[in-house]
Amino acid sequence: ELMSGYTMLRNGGVGNGAQPWVLRWSSRIRLTWLSFTLFIILVFFPLIAHYYLTTIDDADDAGKRIFGPRTGNELCEVKHVQDLCRIRESVSEELLQLEAKRQELNSEIAKLNLKIEACKKSIENAKQDLLQLKNVISQTEHSYKELMAQNQPKLSLPIRLLPDKDDATFPLPKSNRNCRLHNCFDYSRCPLTSGFPVYVYNSDDYPFGSSLDPLIKQAFEATVRTNVYVTENANIACVYIILLGEMQEPVMPKPTELEQQLHSLPYWRTDGHNHLIINLSRKSETQNFLYNISTGRAMVAQSTFYDAQYRPGFDIVVSPLVHAMSEPNFLEIPPQVPVKRKYLFSFQGEKIESLRSSLQEVRSFEEEIEGNAPADYDDRIITTLKAVQDSKLDFVLVEFTCKNQPKASLPTEWALCGERDDRLELLKLSTFALIITPGDTHLVISAGCTMRLFEALEVGAIPVVLGEQVQLPYNDVIRWNEAALIIPKPRITEVHFLLRSISDNDLLAMRRQGRFLWETYFSTSDNVFSTVLAIIRTRIQIPAAPIREEPAVEIPHRSGKAAGTDPNMADNGDLDLGPVETEPPYASPKYLRNFTLTAMDIYRNWNSAPGPFHLFPYTPFDPVLPSEAKFLGSGTGFRPIGGGAGGSGKEFQAALGGNVPREQFTVVMLTYEREEVLMNSLERLNGLPYLNKVVVVWNSPKLPSEDLLWPDIGVPIMVVRTEKNSLNNRFLPWAEIDTEAILSIDDDAHLRHDEIMFGFRVWREARDRIVGFPGRYHAWDIPHQSWLYNSNYSCELSMVLTGAAFFHKYYAYLYSYVMPQAIRDMVDEYINCEDIAMNFLVSHLTRKPPIKVTSRWTFRCPGCPQALSHDDSHFHERHKCINFFVRVYGYMPLLYTQFRVDSVLFKTRLPHDKTKCFKFI
Repeated sequence: ELMSGYTMLRNGGVGNGAQPWVLRWSSRIRLTWLSFTLFIILVFFPLIAHYYLTTIDDADDAGKRIFGPRTGNELCEVKHVQDLCRIRESVSEELLQLEAKRQELNSEIAKLNLKIEACKKSIENAKQDLLQLKNVISQTEHSYKELMAQNQPKLSLPIRLLPDKDDATFPLPKSNRNCRLHNCFDYSRCPLTSGFPVYVYNSDDYPFGSSLDPLIKQAFEATVRTNVYVTENANIACVYIILLGEMQEPVMPKPTELEQQLHSLPYWRTDGHNHLIINLSRKSETQNFLYNISTGRAMVAQSTFYDAQYRPGFDIVVSPLVHAMSEPNFLEIPPQVPVKRKYLFSFQGEKIESLRSSLQEVRSFEEEIEGNAPADYDDRIITTLKAVQDSKLDFVLVEFTCKNQPKASLPTEWALCGERDDRLELLKLSTFALIITPGDTHLVISAGCTMRLFEALEVGAIPVVLGEQVQLPYNDVIRWNEAALIIPKPRITEVHFLLRSISDNDLLAMRRQGRFLWETYFSTSDNVFSTVLAIIRTRIQIPAAPIREEPAVEIPHRSGKAAGTDPNMADNGDLDLGPVETEPPYASPKYLRNFTLTAMDIYRNWNSAPGPFHLFPYTPFDPVLPSEAKFLGSGTGFRPIGGGAGGSGKEFQAALGGNVPREQFTVVMLTYEREEVLMNSLERLNGLPYLNKVVVVWNSPKLPSEDLLWPDIGVPIMVVRTEKNSLNNRFLPWAEIDTEAILSIDDDAHLRHDEIMFGFRVWREARDRIVGFPGRYHAWDIPHQSWLYNSNYSCELSMVLTGAAFFHKYYAYLYSYVMPQAIRDMVDEYINCEDIAMNFLVSHLTRKPPIKVTSRWTFRCPGCPQALSHDDSHFHERHKCINFFVRVYGYMPLLYTQFRVDSVLFKTRLPHDKTKCFKFI
């Protein structure tokens, strides 16, 4: 029943249906109350509990705290709690001690690690030093074996013996006309190691000094003051020099008086041996006043000689001194091209038989010379030349009568016509210049002939000397057949045919050689005096004085920053150069052939343009330049030292090509206030093989920063200060450069080590050339009829920029001291073109183009500041430079080439067990 009632209640009530609504309402009321109660409990009870607890903890009586924190002493009141506290304190103290020990051990470990790294570095350095010592020992043993095989032990210099002041035991010759070096020259005064000291008498101290031409006297004194051989100590002198001419006729002393004055000189020593009497002529009418004077054993240097007076191999025929106190203006000299000029040949002169000469004043020539004179061909010469002129087959100009009064001359000599400027204008229009020697064959040379020769060479007219008996200036050391035609007078009828048969190439070669001889031995008073001394020094086989080097003012700098290794430098690309030498810096050998070069290749030295090519491969210098320059000699020839048999690539490359056993190079880097770029460039040289030294040319008046730390690259870095900001400073022959090879490189050039090494090897096989990387060329601008500079990619080149190039140190000397000053002035004016000037110089001297290595066309480092070459006016200035240089040289010396140099195995992949060699191709 209960269940049934419950069921009924659940189904909505009983009876008539009113009960279910009441039940539903009461059920809802209970659920609402239950929910409200739970809300009150969950919300208000935590609030009340929080308030209660807060109130209890804030009570003043600490003892009533129930939930608040207690102090440590309270916690330790209990015994076991106190034990735990002591344990905690002990553990904390031990932990602190352990932490201190840990830190101390870490510090010791760090110090030990540093020591380990230092030891490792020391071991590596010791290994490198050991390797270098092994290489040095190996090279020394090799050199010793060579010396033993050649039986050439090193000798110490001999003790210099000074002769007695009186020289009483010197043997006398039978006649002064028979004087030669072996019987009239005292060699004991000129030891090989003496340095060729020369004493010059002061002409003002003697009566004849008042009779000298003032211009010649002034020019001679200026030359003497700057000559490296002149000494003021007469007791050690090898040669004594007296200036006696040109004399002015109104005050000229009588022959007897002049002879007496000569013999009374303090060091004449009775016969004048080891004396040189210089009679310079500034005019064609200079008289031969020494003919009637006894000069004893003294040598004579003048422009006029009779055969009875001239002693071959003893006396010297000198050129006239035209430019006494002024330098020749190279811009006024006509160009050497075109080869053929308006006139095929020209001649102006007048023959005066009755002219009174100094020779005839005392005694006639017939009284001195026995026998009849040979036939005079002058009449036949006049007839033949007039016939050629009248035939009009070629334009020629011959005049045998002067329009104005002819210059004074010796008997049977053709006198000069007109003024010097008028004669030069005619010669500028002449391909050949005829020089007719005097009809008297006993007159071996005259001042008039030497003046005609001087003027012809000056303006580029090829001399044609009629008369093979003539003794041209410096004829015993100069091959005149390379610059002039010397034709016997009987061949006068064949002269026209001979001149027409010479090719243009031969004409240009003769004209260029004549220009070289004129510039080197004729043009200035310094050249004439230095040439005379060089002839005597060469005859007695004394080496030339060392080259004049540029002293450097070093800028102190701090070094010690360890240079890093650029990963790009280790990338050899397609050049696998194999093993390289790791030797300490060593200088190139000096003066190995100085005592033999004067006995060998004499004509070759005198007749070649100055440079390293004409004595290559032994010594690269001309011993007879006007400056008497000599610096270094490689001392080695084409011997396969260290090379072995052909094809042994490993040994060949280990000896840098096999021709020279050891050699290094010096980097010369020009910079201007770009310290960061400079430091990066120096760091890239770290570990570069064969590097001897780095010379940084500081071209700025502002010194480097005091706190600048320079990198340590394993070789010395020398910073030199210059007097002014000039691009010419790049090529100064600094005394600090101890090697023959110079790598001139810009401070922003970016080259790999393998490229530098390969360029160095190529240069060693072509030491007379510029060997570099970026190539340029010149081109002829037809519309404007001028030369242009071009840097575009091309299949030919004629220049290699010296911003990354090898060249010989001797060229630095020639650039700074021998090259015309006008070129260096142009470089300073534009602050440009120094690389073009160096290419002009080397090509002019060698007649060879430069050598380009590798395919690189540019060498600027990425991200570096822009250089001067990025200026818009840069190329316009270089156009002007090329045309100006052509005017100075008289022709375009640059030569084209269409090949470059790569290694033999360039881009060739070979197995590692195959040897590889690299050779100049």
